[in-house]
This record gives sequence, structure tokens and C-alpha cells, in this order.
Amino acid sequence: MVLFEKYKTKQRLTRLLKRILRRGELVYFPGNRVDLLPHGGNFFPALLAAIEMARTCICIEFYSIKADTTGMLLATALKKACRRGVGIVLIYDALGSFETPDAYWNDLREHGVECLPFNPPSLTRLRLLDIRDHRKLVVIDGQTAFVGGLNVGDEYSGFGENYTRWRDVGMRLDGPAAQELQRVFEGTWKRLDGSFRNFPQQSEGEPQGEADVVIVNGRPHMNRPRIRNAFRLAMSGAEAKIQIMTPYFVPGPRVVRSLLRAVRRGVRVQIILPSISDVPVVKIVGRAYLKPLFAAGVQIYERQGTILHAKVMAVDTSWVTLGSANLDARSFHRNFEINVIVASQPFGQQVDTLFHEELEKSQRIDPLVYERRGWFERFCEWLLSPLGRYL
Repeated sequence: MVLFEKYKTKQRLTRLLKRILRRGELVYFPGNRVDLLPHGGNFFPALLAAIEMARTCICIEFYSIKADTTGMLLATALKKACRRGVGIVLIYDALGSFETPDAYWNDLREHGVECLPFNPPSLTRLRLLDIRDHRKLVVIDGQTAFVGGLNVGDEYSGFGENYTRWRDVGMRLDGPAAQELQRVFEGTWKRLDGSFRNFPQQSEGEPQGEADVVIVNGRPHMNRPRIRNAFRLAMSGAEAKIQIMTPYFVPGPRVVRSLLRAVRRGVRVQIILPSISDVPVVKIVGRAYLKPLFAAGVQIYERQGTILHAKVMAVDTSWVTLGSANLDARSFHRNFEINVIVASQPFGQQVDTLFHEELEKSQRIDPLVYERRGWFERFCEWLLSPLGRYL
């Protein structure tokens, strides 16, 4: 019976993979090993250890890199790798890393790290100011990749139990999909006209594990946004449950309809949002989308005790979407994003365990209390709702 259930699950995941691949320019790779890094306190030690083992090339792409303790630890590891002869290329978003002093980048360049800012502010290009590189991606030797919601900064580096150490999630990936993530990075680097062009190409080699992986490479101004379509198609394939953690929930009507259809099929939908947001306007605008979800029976929680920054969706304990993209219009339409879809029951079970641990630290929003919120809060939601397409 157990083998039969596993066979049925595998067949269903295969059908869902085919549906997603037909709908967009997504890339599928079997045979990967995936390791959940459930906290920043797990993510950064694993990343620094992998950098220490790098032999040929390190590709780094982050929205925000700060010159604090965590940022300096990364810089030290990269400079040591350069001294070993490793080629290192780094992209940082100019707006996301605005507070980082030039001395930080200049020091890395002096030690051999090739650094490029993404879309620096310019008076001649103001119309492009809202296009940002929101990815969080590191690829080492074309074989190992790290992705997730974490930027490089002290607030991302702990275990998420106070407001100076946010709650975030990442993962390590070894196998054929890492080479595709390197190709995604190369495309961005070449778009920025970087001078470092000789990216070492690694053979994909033998399969490293049992996980099937789809890479979702999102970019701005697509008629059919890949990120949003991947979320919606995964929701459409759910049979038992959908579990979502996201810091910025401005999903738009199409995603809401996908969740409502899932509920009508008998799927249990649970969403964890932050109780306190680092971008309060997003929380205000997002609350306007909760009413139809409450009416359908969706369970919505707020994580207490820290700022939630994790971006994870799990379907039926066997299908996980994890990466840099939020459930909001900015991630769908205006940012460069990278998400990894993992079809793996062991990995899905790890995420399911993580989700239930987060539920214990969250408070469920009472729909009746939500309906009784004051006129001023409702007025703010109405007043700020036009901003939803930009958040």
C-alpha cells in the first residue's frame, strides 16, 4: 500500500511538472540533492563552508549586501577564495545595497572580486528605477547552489526569535539544476555588460539525489509572468493542502481565485504572514485581499516574536516552491527573481515539519475580529490600495 501511494504521488507530480513546463519557459532537472536550511543561522555557516571549498568559480547575486558582521564574514571568505585562484563575480542591486559604503565594494575589487551594481540610479533612467534585481543566489563551481529569501545582513543571520534576527529560510542544491542557475546568473551579468566573460563551464555529472527540480527565472514586464503562473499551477494541482509563508502578501485577484478554487476542491489552505512588517504599507494593502479568503475558510496566521521574511509554499507535503519571490505584484511584474520548485517527498516533509513549528509560534487571525476592524484601518486600506500594483 505504501509503495502504491508513493507511485500515485510520483505520477501526479510528473503530470503537474508537465503542465508547468508547457505553460512557460521553465527548465526541469531530475536527480538533485536538496537540503533545507531552515534558518539564517543554518544558511550562512553552510554558505561560508561551501565557499571555503570552492575550486574554480563563485557566482553571487543578492538584492542587499550590508557591510555589517555578516557582510564582512562573506567578504573575508571571498577574498580568501580569490587568493586560492577562484574566479568570483558578484552582482548587487544598487538600490537594495544603497547603504553599503563604496569602500566595501572597492575592497573586494582590490582583492580580485569582480563586482557589478544592478541598475544604479540615474537621472536619465528614472523610469527604470523600480526595476530591481531581487534574487538571492550563489552558485559554486557550477555544482552547488544556495537560494532562498535571505539577503546578506545581520538581521538574516540568526534563528528568527527576536526583531533583530528575522525569520527566513534557504536551501542548498547539488546536482544538474545548479548549472542552470549559473546560466541564469551569466545572462544577468552579460546584460550588465560585465568585463568578466570567461565563466568556467562544469559538466552536469551524475545525479546527486532523488529530487526533481524546476527553475523559475522571473523577469519584469512579462505578459504571462512565470513566477505567478508557477504559483498558480502548483495551487491548481493541490489535492490535500497548501501551506504558504510570505512576508509581503499582495497577491492580486488571479492568485486569490486560484486559492479559492483549491478550497472548493476540498484543499486546506493555511497562510502565515508577519505580525509586524518591515514594510508596513504592504501589510495594510495586503489585508484587503483577506476577506474572500476568510469567507472561503482559509486559515490565516501571523508570526509572532520576529519579522517573517521567508518565502515558501508547500503543496501536499511533496511539492515545494522556495526562493526570492513574494506573493505580490512587484515579484510578478517588476523584479528579477529566482524560485526553485522541488518535487520530493522527503524535502516536502521537512518543509511540512518546519511549517507546523511556525504555526506554533503564530496567532490565527479571527475572521470576526478582522470584520470588526475600525473605520480608520478600512480607510487606509482603501486609500493605499492603488499602490498594490507597485508593491
